[in-house]
Amino acid sequence: MNGGAAIEEAGISLHLFSPAPALRPYITVYYRTEALSHEPIEDLLPPEWANIRVGNGKVYEAANGDVSLGQVPTAVISGPSSKGTRLRIAGGDFWGVGLLPLGFARFLDMSASDVADRFVDASDQPAAGYLHPVLDRLAAAPSDMTGNVALLDKVFEQRLAKPLRQGAQIVALHEAILSDDVQSVAALVEKVGVSARTVERLCQRYFGFTPQMLLRRQRFLRSLARYMVDPTMRWIDSLDSHYHDQAQFVREFRFFMGMRPSEYAAMPHPIAQTALNARRIALGEPMQVLHPAINLSSAQASATSRV
Repeated sequence: MNGGAAIEEAGISLHLFSPAPALRPYITVYYRTEALSHEPIEDLLPPEWANIRVGNGKVYEAANGDVSLGQVPTAVISGPSSKGTRLRIAGGDFWGVGLLPLGFARFLDMSASDVADRFVDASDQPAAGYLHPVLDRLAAAPSDMTGNVALLDKVFEQRLAKPLRQGAQIVALHEAILSDDVQSVAALVEKVGVSARTVERLCQRYFGFTPQMLLRRQRFLRSLARYMVDPTMRWIDSLDSHYHDQAQFVREFRFFMGMRPSEYAAMPHPIAQTALNARRIALGEPMQVLHPAINLSSAQASATSRV
């Protein structure tokens, strides 16, 4: 089983597992979450890339943005999000697969914009049909961590033989979105080296949103991550350097999280903080959206060297 991290805090037990080397350009991490309490644990999670999740709980409800909380299907594709996700769980056991945009392109033959800010039942999606036996296994035997990680590696590695069109462009676009130097769509287009129309199409299909939205979200989450790593700092000290002032950040905070920064800071964050702490230990980055894009040729060389 690939190395990772295990942490238990605030009624949440979280195990993270690195995927096989050949899968790391596509998948950030596999994770198993246990809600140890039979009383509901609630949190507001920051926006993120897409995930595939499977599990059952005494309580398992979620919603993006201001949509009413609803029951989450046993197996779900959680699309990339631009709004905070409200989550309410109790007495449950869940597995997840964190997908980078390149992983969405490789493993889900669908448009990310069609599932953006949504939870869709994986059992109803033809693009996830090959995963159904694996997801059934994860739901039935969540505690078999070694076996489940090996099974996930196997099913995803089997999909690597199929050619992936525009893979290099997706990676270049991802790298540009992450860059602190890219703050406009024009700069994004110049960095990637393709037409504005191509950038728009790639963003919608594999990243879920317009280029402008992706840049706004990245700037916001860089700031939020700094604060969550050190909640003792003032919000003004966590701001990305490209914000004009604190008022602009407050407006953006309300847009992405539905509340003011002070309101969010006053809330407990048992799930988000546990995940952030575990990710820093295992991966070095506190949030999925800050995970670096990985060059395909580098990953292939790394995988070959370990054979």
